[in-house]
Amino acid sequence: MLLRLEKIFDRFSDVMGWIAGILNLLMLINVFHDAIMRYFFKTGSIALQEMEWHLFAMVFLFGIAYALKEDGHVRVDVLYDRFSPRWQAIVNIGGTLLLLLPLSVLVIEGSVWYVQEAYNSGEVSGDPGGLPYRWLIKLVIPASFVFLVVSATGFIIRNINIFRGLEEPPERRPEIL
Repeated sequence: MLLRLEKIFDRFSDVMGWIAGILNLLMLINVFHDAIMRYFFKTGSIALQEMEWHLFAMVFLFGIAYALKEDGHVRVDVLYDRFSPRWQAIVNIGGTLLLLLPLSVLVIEGSVWYVQEAYNSGEVSGDPGGLPYRWLIKLVIPASFVFLVVSATGFIIRNINIFRGLEEPPERRPEIL
């Protein structure tokens, strides 16, 4: 049962990674287009420049759910690497329950009003020619942390499976300096 649940959560995280990848490609195209227009045709667009940081924010915020699933997040491995897989699973479960989930809930709670304020006030870019509907990019903040909570649930289930011996721990890739 837990293995099937883990696969469902992993598929969700994979979709988030795929979305982040597509957004990264769109950002690349946007930056390329903006640079070509500025340097070769001496014209530019404030909206395209704002879209660059909007896309960058979305890549980062949607990518965190995938990074957690792939164990690509940053951690201090001074002691962790010396632990057995069971102890590593315990540390992962404890860290997720005590740190990641409460922080995610705080960010979700704290950012919903931020989105509501932007929507209610009809907030737009402060720059002439900038993007309207500023609430849309602000909505990415609570949405991404909801996605992170879903991914964290799958991460907890995976570590329960590792702790119970139902699954092998993921292989650690060597660090590239």
